[in-house]
Amino acid sequence: MKQDKEFLKKLSERLEKALEISSNCELCPRKCHVNRLKDEKGFCKTGRNAVVSSFGPHFGEEKVLVGRFGSGTIFFTHCNLACVFCQNYDISQLGRGKEVSAKELANTMLELQRMGCHNINLVSPTHCVPQIMEALLHAFEEGLKVPIVYNTGGYDSVDTLKLLEGIIDIYMPDIKYGDDERGMRYSSAPNYFSLAKSAVREMHRQVGDLKTDDRGIAVKGLLVRHLVLPNDLAGTEKVMEFLATEISTETFVNIMDQYRPLHKAFRYPELSRSITRMEFKRAIEIAQNYGIHRICRL
Repeated sequence: MKQDKEFLKKLSERLEKALEISSNCELCPRKCHVNRLKDEKGFCKTGRNAVVSSFGPHFGEEKVLVGRFGSGTIFFTHCNLACVFCQNYDISQLGRGKEVSAKELANTMLELQRMGCHNINLVSPTHCVPQIMEALLHAFEEGLKVPIVYNTGGYDSVDTLKLLEGIIDIYMPDIKYGDDERGMRYSSAPNYFSLAKSAVREMHRQVGDLKTDDRGIAVKGLLVRHLVLPNDLAGTEKVMEFLATEISTETFVNIMDQYRPLHKAFRYPELSRSITRMEFKRAIEIAQNYGIHRICRL
């Protein structure tokens, strides 16, 4: 139980380690080496406290998260990626949001639980792991019980993820590219696919394949998102091959068709259009050909 003294003691020890890492920041693969405890800011533009853009019940997520009362989303401002086509660029790159204390963040989580949300869905959490752990320590002490969802762009450090073992119930990474070069070109993320694969292996080791309760609502496990890009720029076959051969053919996958050329995408001719029905259909077929059959239908 996440409310018992032994667990809270372990979480407190993990928090101390996370804070130590952030004092010479290596929380994510960028390793900016700034002292965030002194409010120094690196690539993610976040100092000692988290910045939150918005929160509330969300009904546009996967059905296994939404249920009847919604997924309790908390959108963190800034990001450790810089995707040229980001649909939330005003949050992730322009910095719209409000700085919050750990106690305020904990109260937000508890309020979402009181509203009936089936989970706490942490959107873009990678650069805020210590702040999240600090808030969870307060929230668990006050009775937070719903599953915790780590909703990430996939550019995560295995060492940081290990600090979250037993704390995060549902990992939801987006594997954006099946190619390191494209990760650098479109998200300014060196070695994106190589690092995302290592992160997803660690996530799966911790929580396994996605499990749902008798209402069909997710309680624990891995849920992978993959956004189809025009001209096969997402490298769907490489992504599905990895999931099928190195993770599990039981992996729950949301292959997404909502790509639109937003933010800076118009500067890249190959990204300057929406995807076609045939491109999306082909992505589904690729997953199925690799034996992946738990494909999300929104």
